[in-house]
Amino acid sequence: MSDPSLIPDFAYDPPDTPLQFLHEDAQVLVMDKPAGLLSVPGKLKGRQDCLITRLQAARWDALVVHRLDCDTSGVIIFARTKQAQGYLGQEFEQRRAQKTYIARVHGQVQGDSGTIDLPLGSDWDYRPRQKVRPDGKPARTGWQVIDRTDSETRVRLTPHTGRSHQLRVHMLALGHPIVGDQIYAPEASRQYPRLMLHAETLSLHHPATGERVSYTAPVPF
Repeated sequence: MSDPSLIPDFAYDPPDTPLQFLHEDAQVLVMDKPAGLLSVPGKLKGRQDCLITRLQAARWDALVVHRLDCDTSGVIIFARTKQAQGYLGQEFEQRRAQKTYIARVHGQVQGDSGTIDLPLGSDWDYRPRQKVRPDGKPARTGWQVIDRTDSETRVRLTPHTGRSHQLRVHMLALGHPIVGDQIYAPEASRQYPRLMLHAETLSLHHPATGERVSYTAPVPF
């Protein structure tokens, strides 16, 4: 699940914040998405307000390339032409696009870095949640500790695959759910205002030049 739009009792209250442009040219629009805003319209009533709708009101030619979870903030790229949309889509499909995320997780993670290699699939009893399952699709996440407190660890996460809720489920499987995760760690996260997961960087080849470019969104927590 890329957003909570399929959960009937999900209270969607998107933030009323101005668009945050990180980069703009004739081919691409790079935005800093706020937490709590859907990337694209939800399927249920009352969930049409989203980043692409707001963006198209200001830039009519914006086209969706990929998505971020509703609760995740950070870098997201849109195309401005069909050709650029196809090119960028291939960057993600062929895994040439590279992303890093910053997360605050519960507890003190042991060790300084590592890789989580656990297959993921639907949790049929609690759809649309995901879970680790032997018959799931391959999923790999690299992690590196940035800082620790008595109760939390700040980590940089690098997804090598793009499964639904991959970072959230992998950190849960590691024993350190992401702070503020109302889906996978609701009891421990009730006091937090948001999911502490932020798409920090996005690196890929630019559709106009073919050169590798990188975009960064400042971490808000």
